[in-house]
Amino acid sequence: MTEAASGRHDRRVEIAGVRHHFTVGGAAVPALDRIDLTVEPGEFVTLAGPSGCGKTTLLRLVAGFTTPSEGTVSIDGSPVRGPGPERGVVFQQATLYPWLSVRRNVELGPRLRGVPKRERARISEEYLQLVGLSDFADHRPYELSGGMQQRCQIARVLANEPDIVLMDEPFGALDALTRERLQAELLEIWRATGRTILFITHSVDEAVFLGSRVMVMSPRPGRIVLDEPAVFTDGGTRVPAGEIRALPEYVALCDRVRSAIQAPVAV
Repeated sequence: MTEAASGRHDRRVEIAGVRHHFTVGGAAVPALDRIDLTVEPGEFVTLAGPSGCGKTTLLRLVAGFTTPSEGTVSIDGSPVRGPGPERGVVFQQATLYPWLSVRRNVELGPRLRGVPKRERARISEEYLQLVGLSDFADHRPYELSGGMQQRCQIARVLANEPDIVLMDEPFGALDALTRERLQAELLEIWRATGRTILFITHSVDEAVFLGSRVMVMSPRPGRIVLDEPAVFTDGGTRVPAGEIRALPEYVALCDRVRSAIQAPVAV
């Protein structure tokens, strides 16, 4: 088992005093305001909120695709100045190379890092097995369903062994049944790997089901207006994924998250 699958991840994400704006027609349009946030190692943080509230902007700042207008984003005290190998991003649409097999897509990152062929094969098999695609390793991406393509994208990101996985509405384009199935699978992957995950979603249900910590952002300019733990346990043991939605605590937290999203904006 690799370090990635053994749960040894200890990088902390720290966001301090972050404000961000875009320039439109020569005018500054605020996107984020007064964001102070620490994501601890191994947390599964879900971030919900209305469209346009800055969720994806915040994720892009952590990914290093964008620099904040004010404030700092750091990993273990080191400022984020661009993308880095300790962070992997799963996008809404699977960004797979159609001319490569599923196996070769997953092996791509390790190959570019110079990992020997035999070790690449072992890594790809480990993660394909983790996401349930071992039987489709030699297929091309266009031969897979949308849900299977997303599984492949997740496996490809995990094969790079990042400490932090950033997920931007990865299930948003899927049908309801496929989405619920992948939610359950992702929850089990997180429990198995111990990775730190920051997950962006519009769905209240998805945020509460997946997150060990659930956050809500206000309408633009985005601010954190709710931050609650969401680890559902029975006598200290995590409740199986298939039983979470039946819990009264789950229903109650969904109500609080929904209320926070719908609450009037404080000026």
